[in-house]
Amino acid sequence: MNKLKIPHNAFVFVGDGRKALFLRNDGDEKFPNLKTEQVFEEENPSSHEQGTERPGRVSNGSQTGQRSAVEPTDWHDIEEHQFARKVAAALEQVIRARKVQAMVVVAPPRTLADLRKAFHSDVKACIIAEINKDLTKHPIWEIEKHLTGDANSS
Repeated sequence: MNKLKIPHNAFVFVGDGRKALFLRNDGDEKFPNLKTEQVFEEENPSSHEQGTERPGRVSNGSQTGQRSAVEPTDWHDIEEHQFARKVAAALEQVIRARKVQAMVVVAPPRTLADLRKAFHSDVKACIIAEINKDLTKHPIWEIEKHLTGDANSS
């Protein structure tokens, strides 16, 4: 893996469907020093804790009177998509207010897809790299190692 060069003052977004970190490189390209700028964390219980009703049933329209269950709503999944939109909007404000020139986005595949849809063109214009990984549970020093290629592939 080539080493990622994160410019001084570049932002690094690390997120998943429940937690997002906005980090800023206080160091330089050779020796990054990520500092936490903002943390977003959302309570998102599992679907069975959010929805208490049984799935609905629909008639199949035939004269046999058969009915089939409707797929239950996945509230957990819906919340994760909404969270991605919320953090994308917050990131847009930070990008504009701080005049950020470069940004690295680190997220698992599904979150990355949600973010791509939600990012404003101003945000998309400063993205220098996208990394398909979930690093939200890692300490910042470990995130630095993963981004600069110093960590073992995981």
